[in-house]
Amino acid sequence: MSDTKNKDKTTRRDFITTVTATVGAVGVGAAVMPIVSQMNPDSSVKALASIEVDISKVKEGQEITVLWRGKPVFIKRRSKEEIEKAQKVNLKDLKDPEEDKARVKNPEWLVVLGVCTHLGCVPIGGKGDYDGWFCPCHGSHYDTSGRIRLGPAPTNLEIPKYEFVGTDKIKIG
Repeated sequence: MSDTKNKDKTTRRDFITTVTATVGAVGVGAAVMPIVSQMNPDSSVKALASIEVDISKVKEGQEITVLWRGKPVFIKRRSKEEIEKAQKVNLKDLKDPEEDKARVKNPEWLVVLGVCTHLGCVPIGGKGDYDGWFCPCHGSHYDTSGRIRLGPAPTNLEIPKYEFVGTDKIKIG
């Protein structure tokens, strides 16, 4: 009979231990969830994950700048001369060799992040030795395809993920 009492106590003790551990685990999970969820981006950041830009009013040779994820994006409608000039560049002359056709989805439109790849400054459009962009901070020169041609910048201007949505809109992101 004493064996039966010991079995019952062991069973009850095991049950109470299991229930206590389960309630404790749920409590810890409930306490940790707000801390973990506050690390997720807020709704304003999620809203900027992609933007649509109307390019219908951009004339040939003109450039517009839009803000995406807190960074400037240069959208340039290149002239025929600018396209030809970018396509004729000898890749051996480039610090970061990349063909023009690999940097554009439509030769008429160039979309690049407006952040110098040297130290993150914002280059000025239509300036520099190659008629693209010039970063006044340390003297990097980019061509009409956003490729680094002269100066300390190690790589070409970055191409963000983008796509054409119809004939007059670009979706970035």
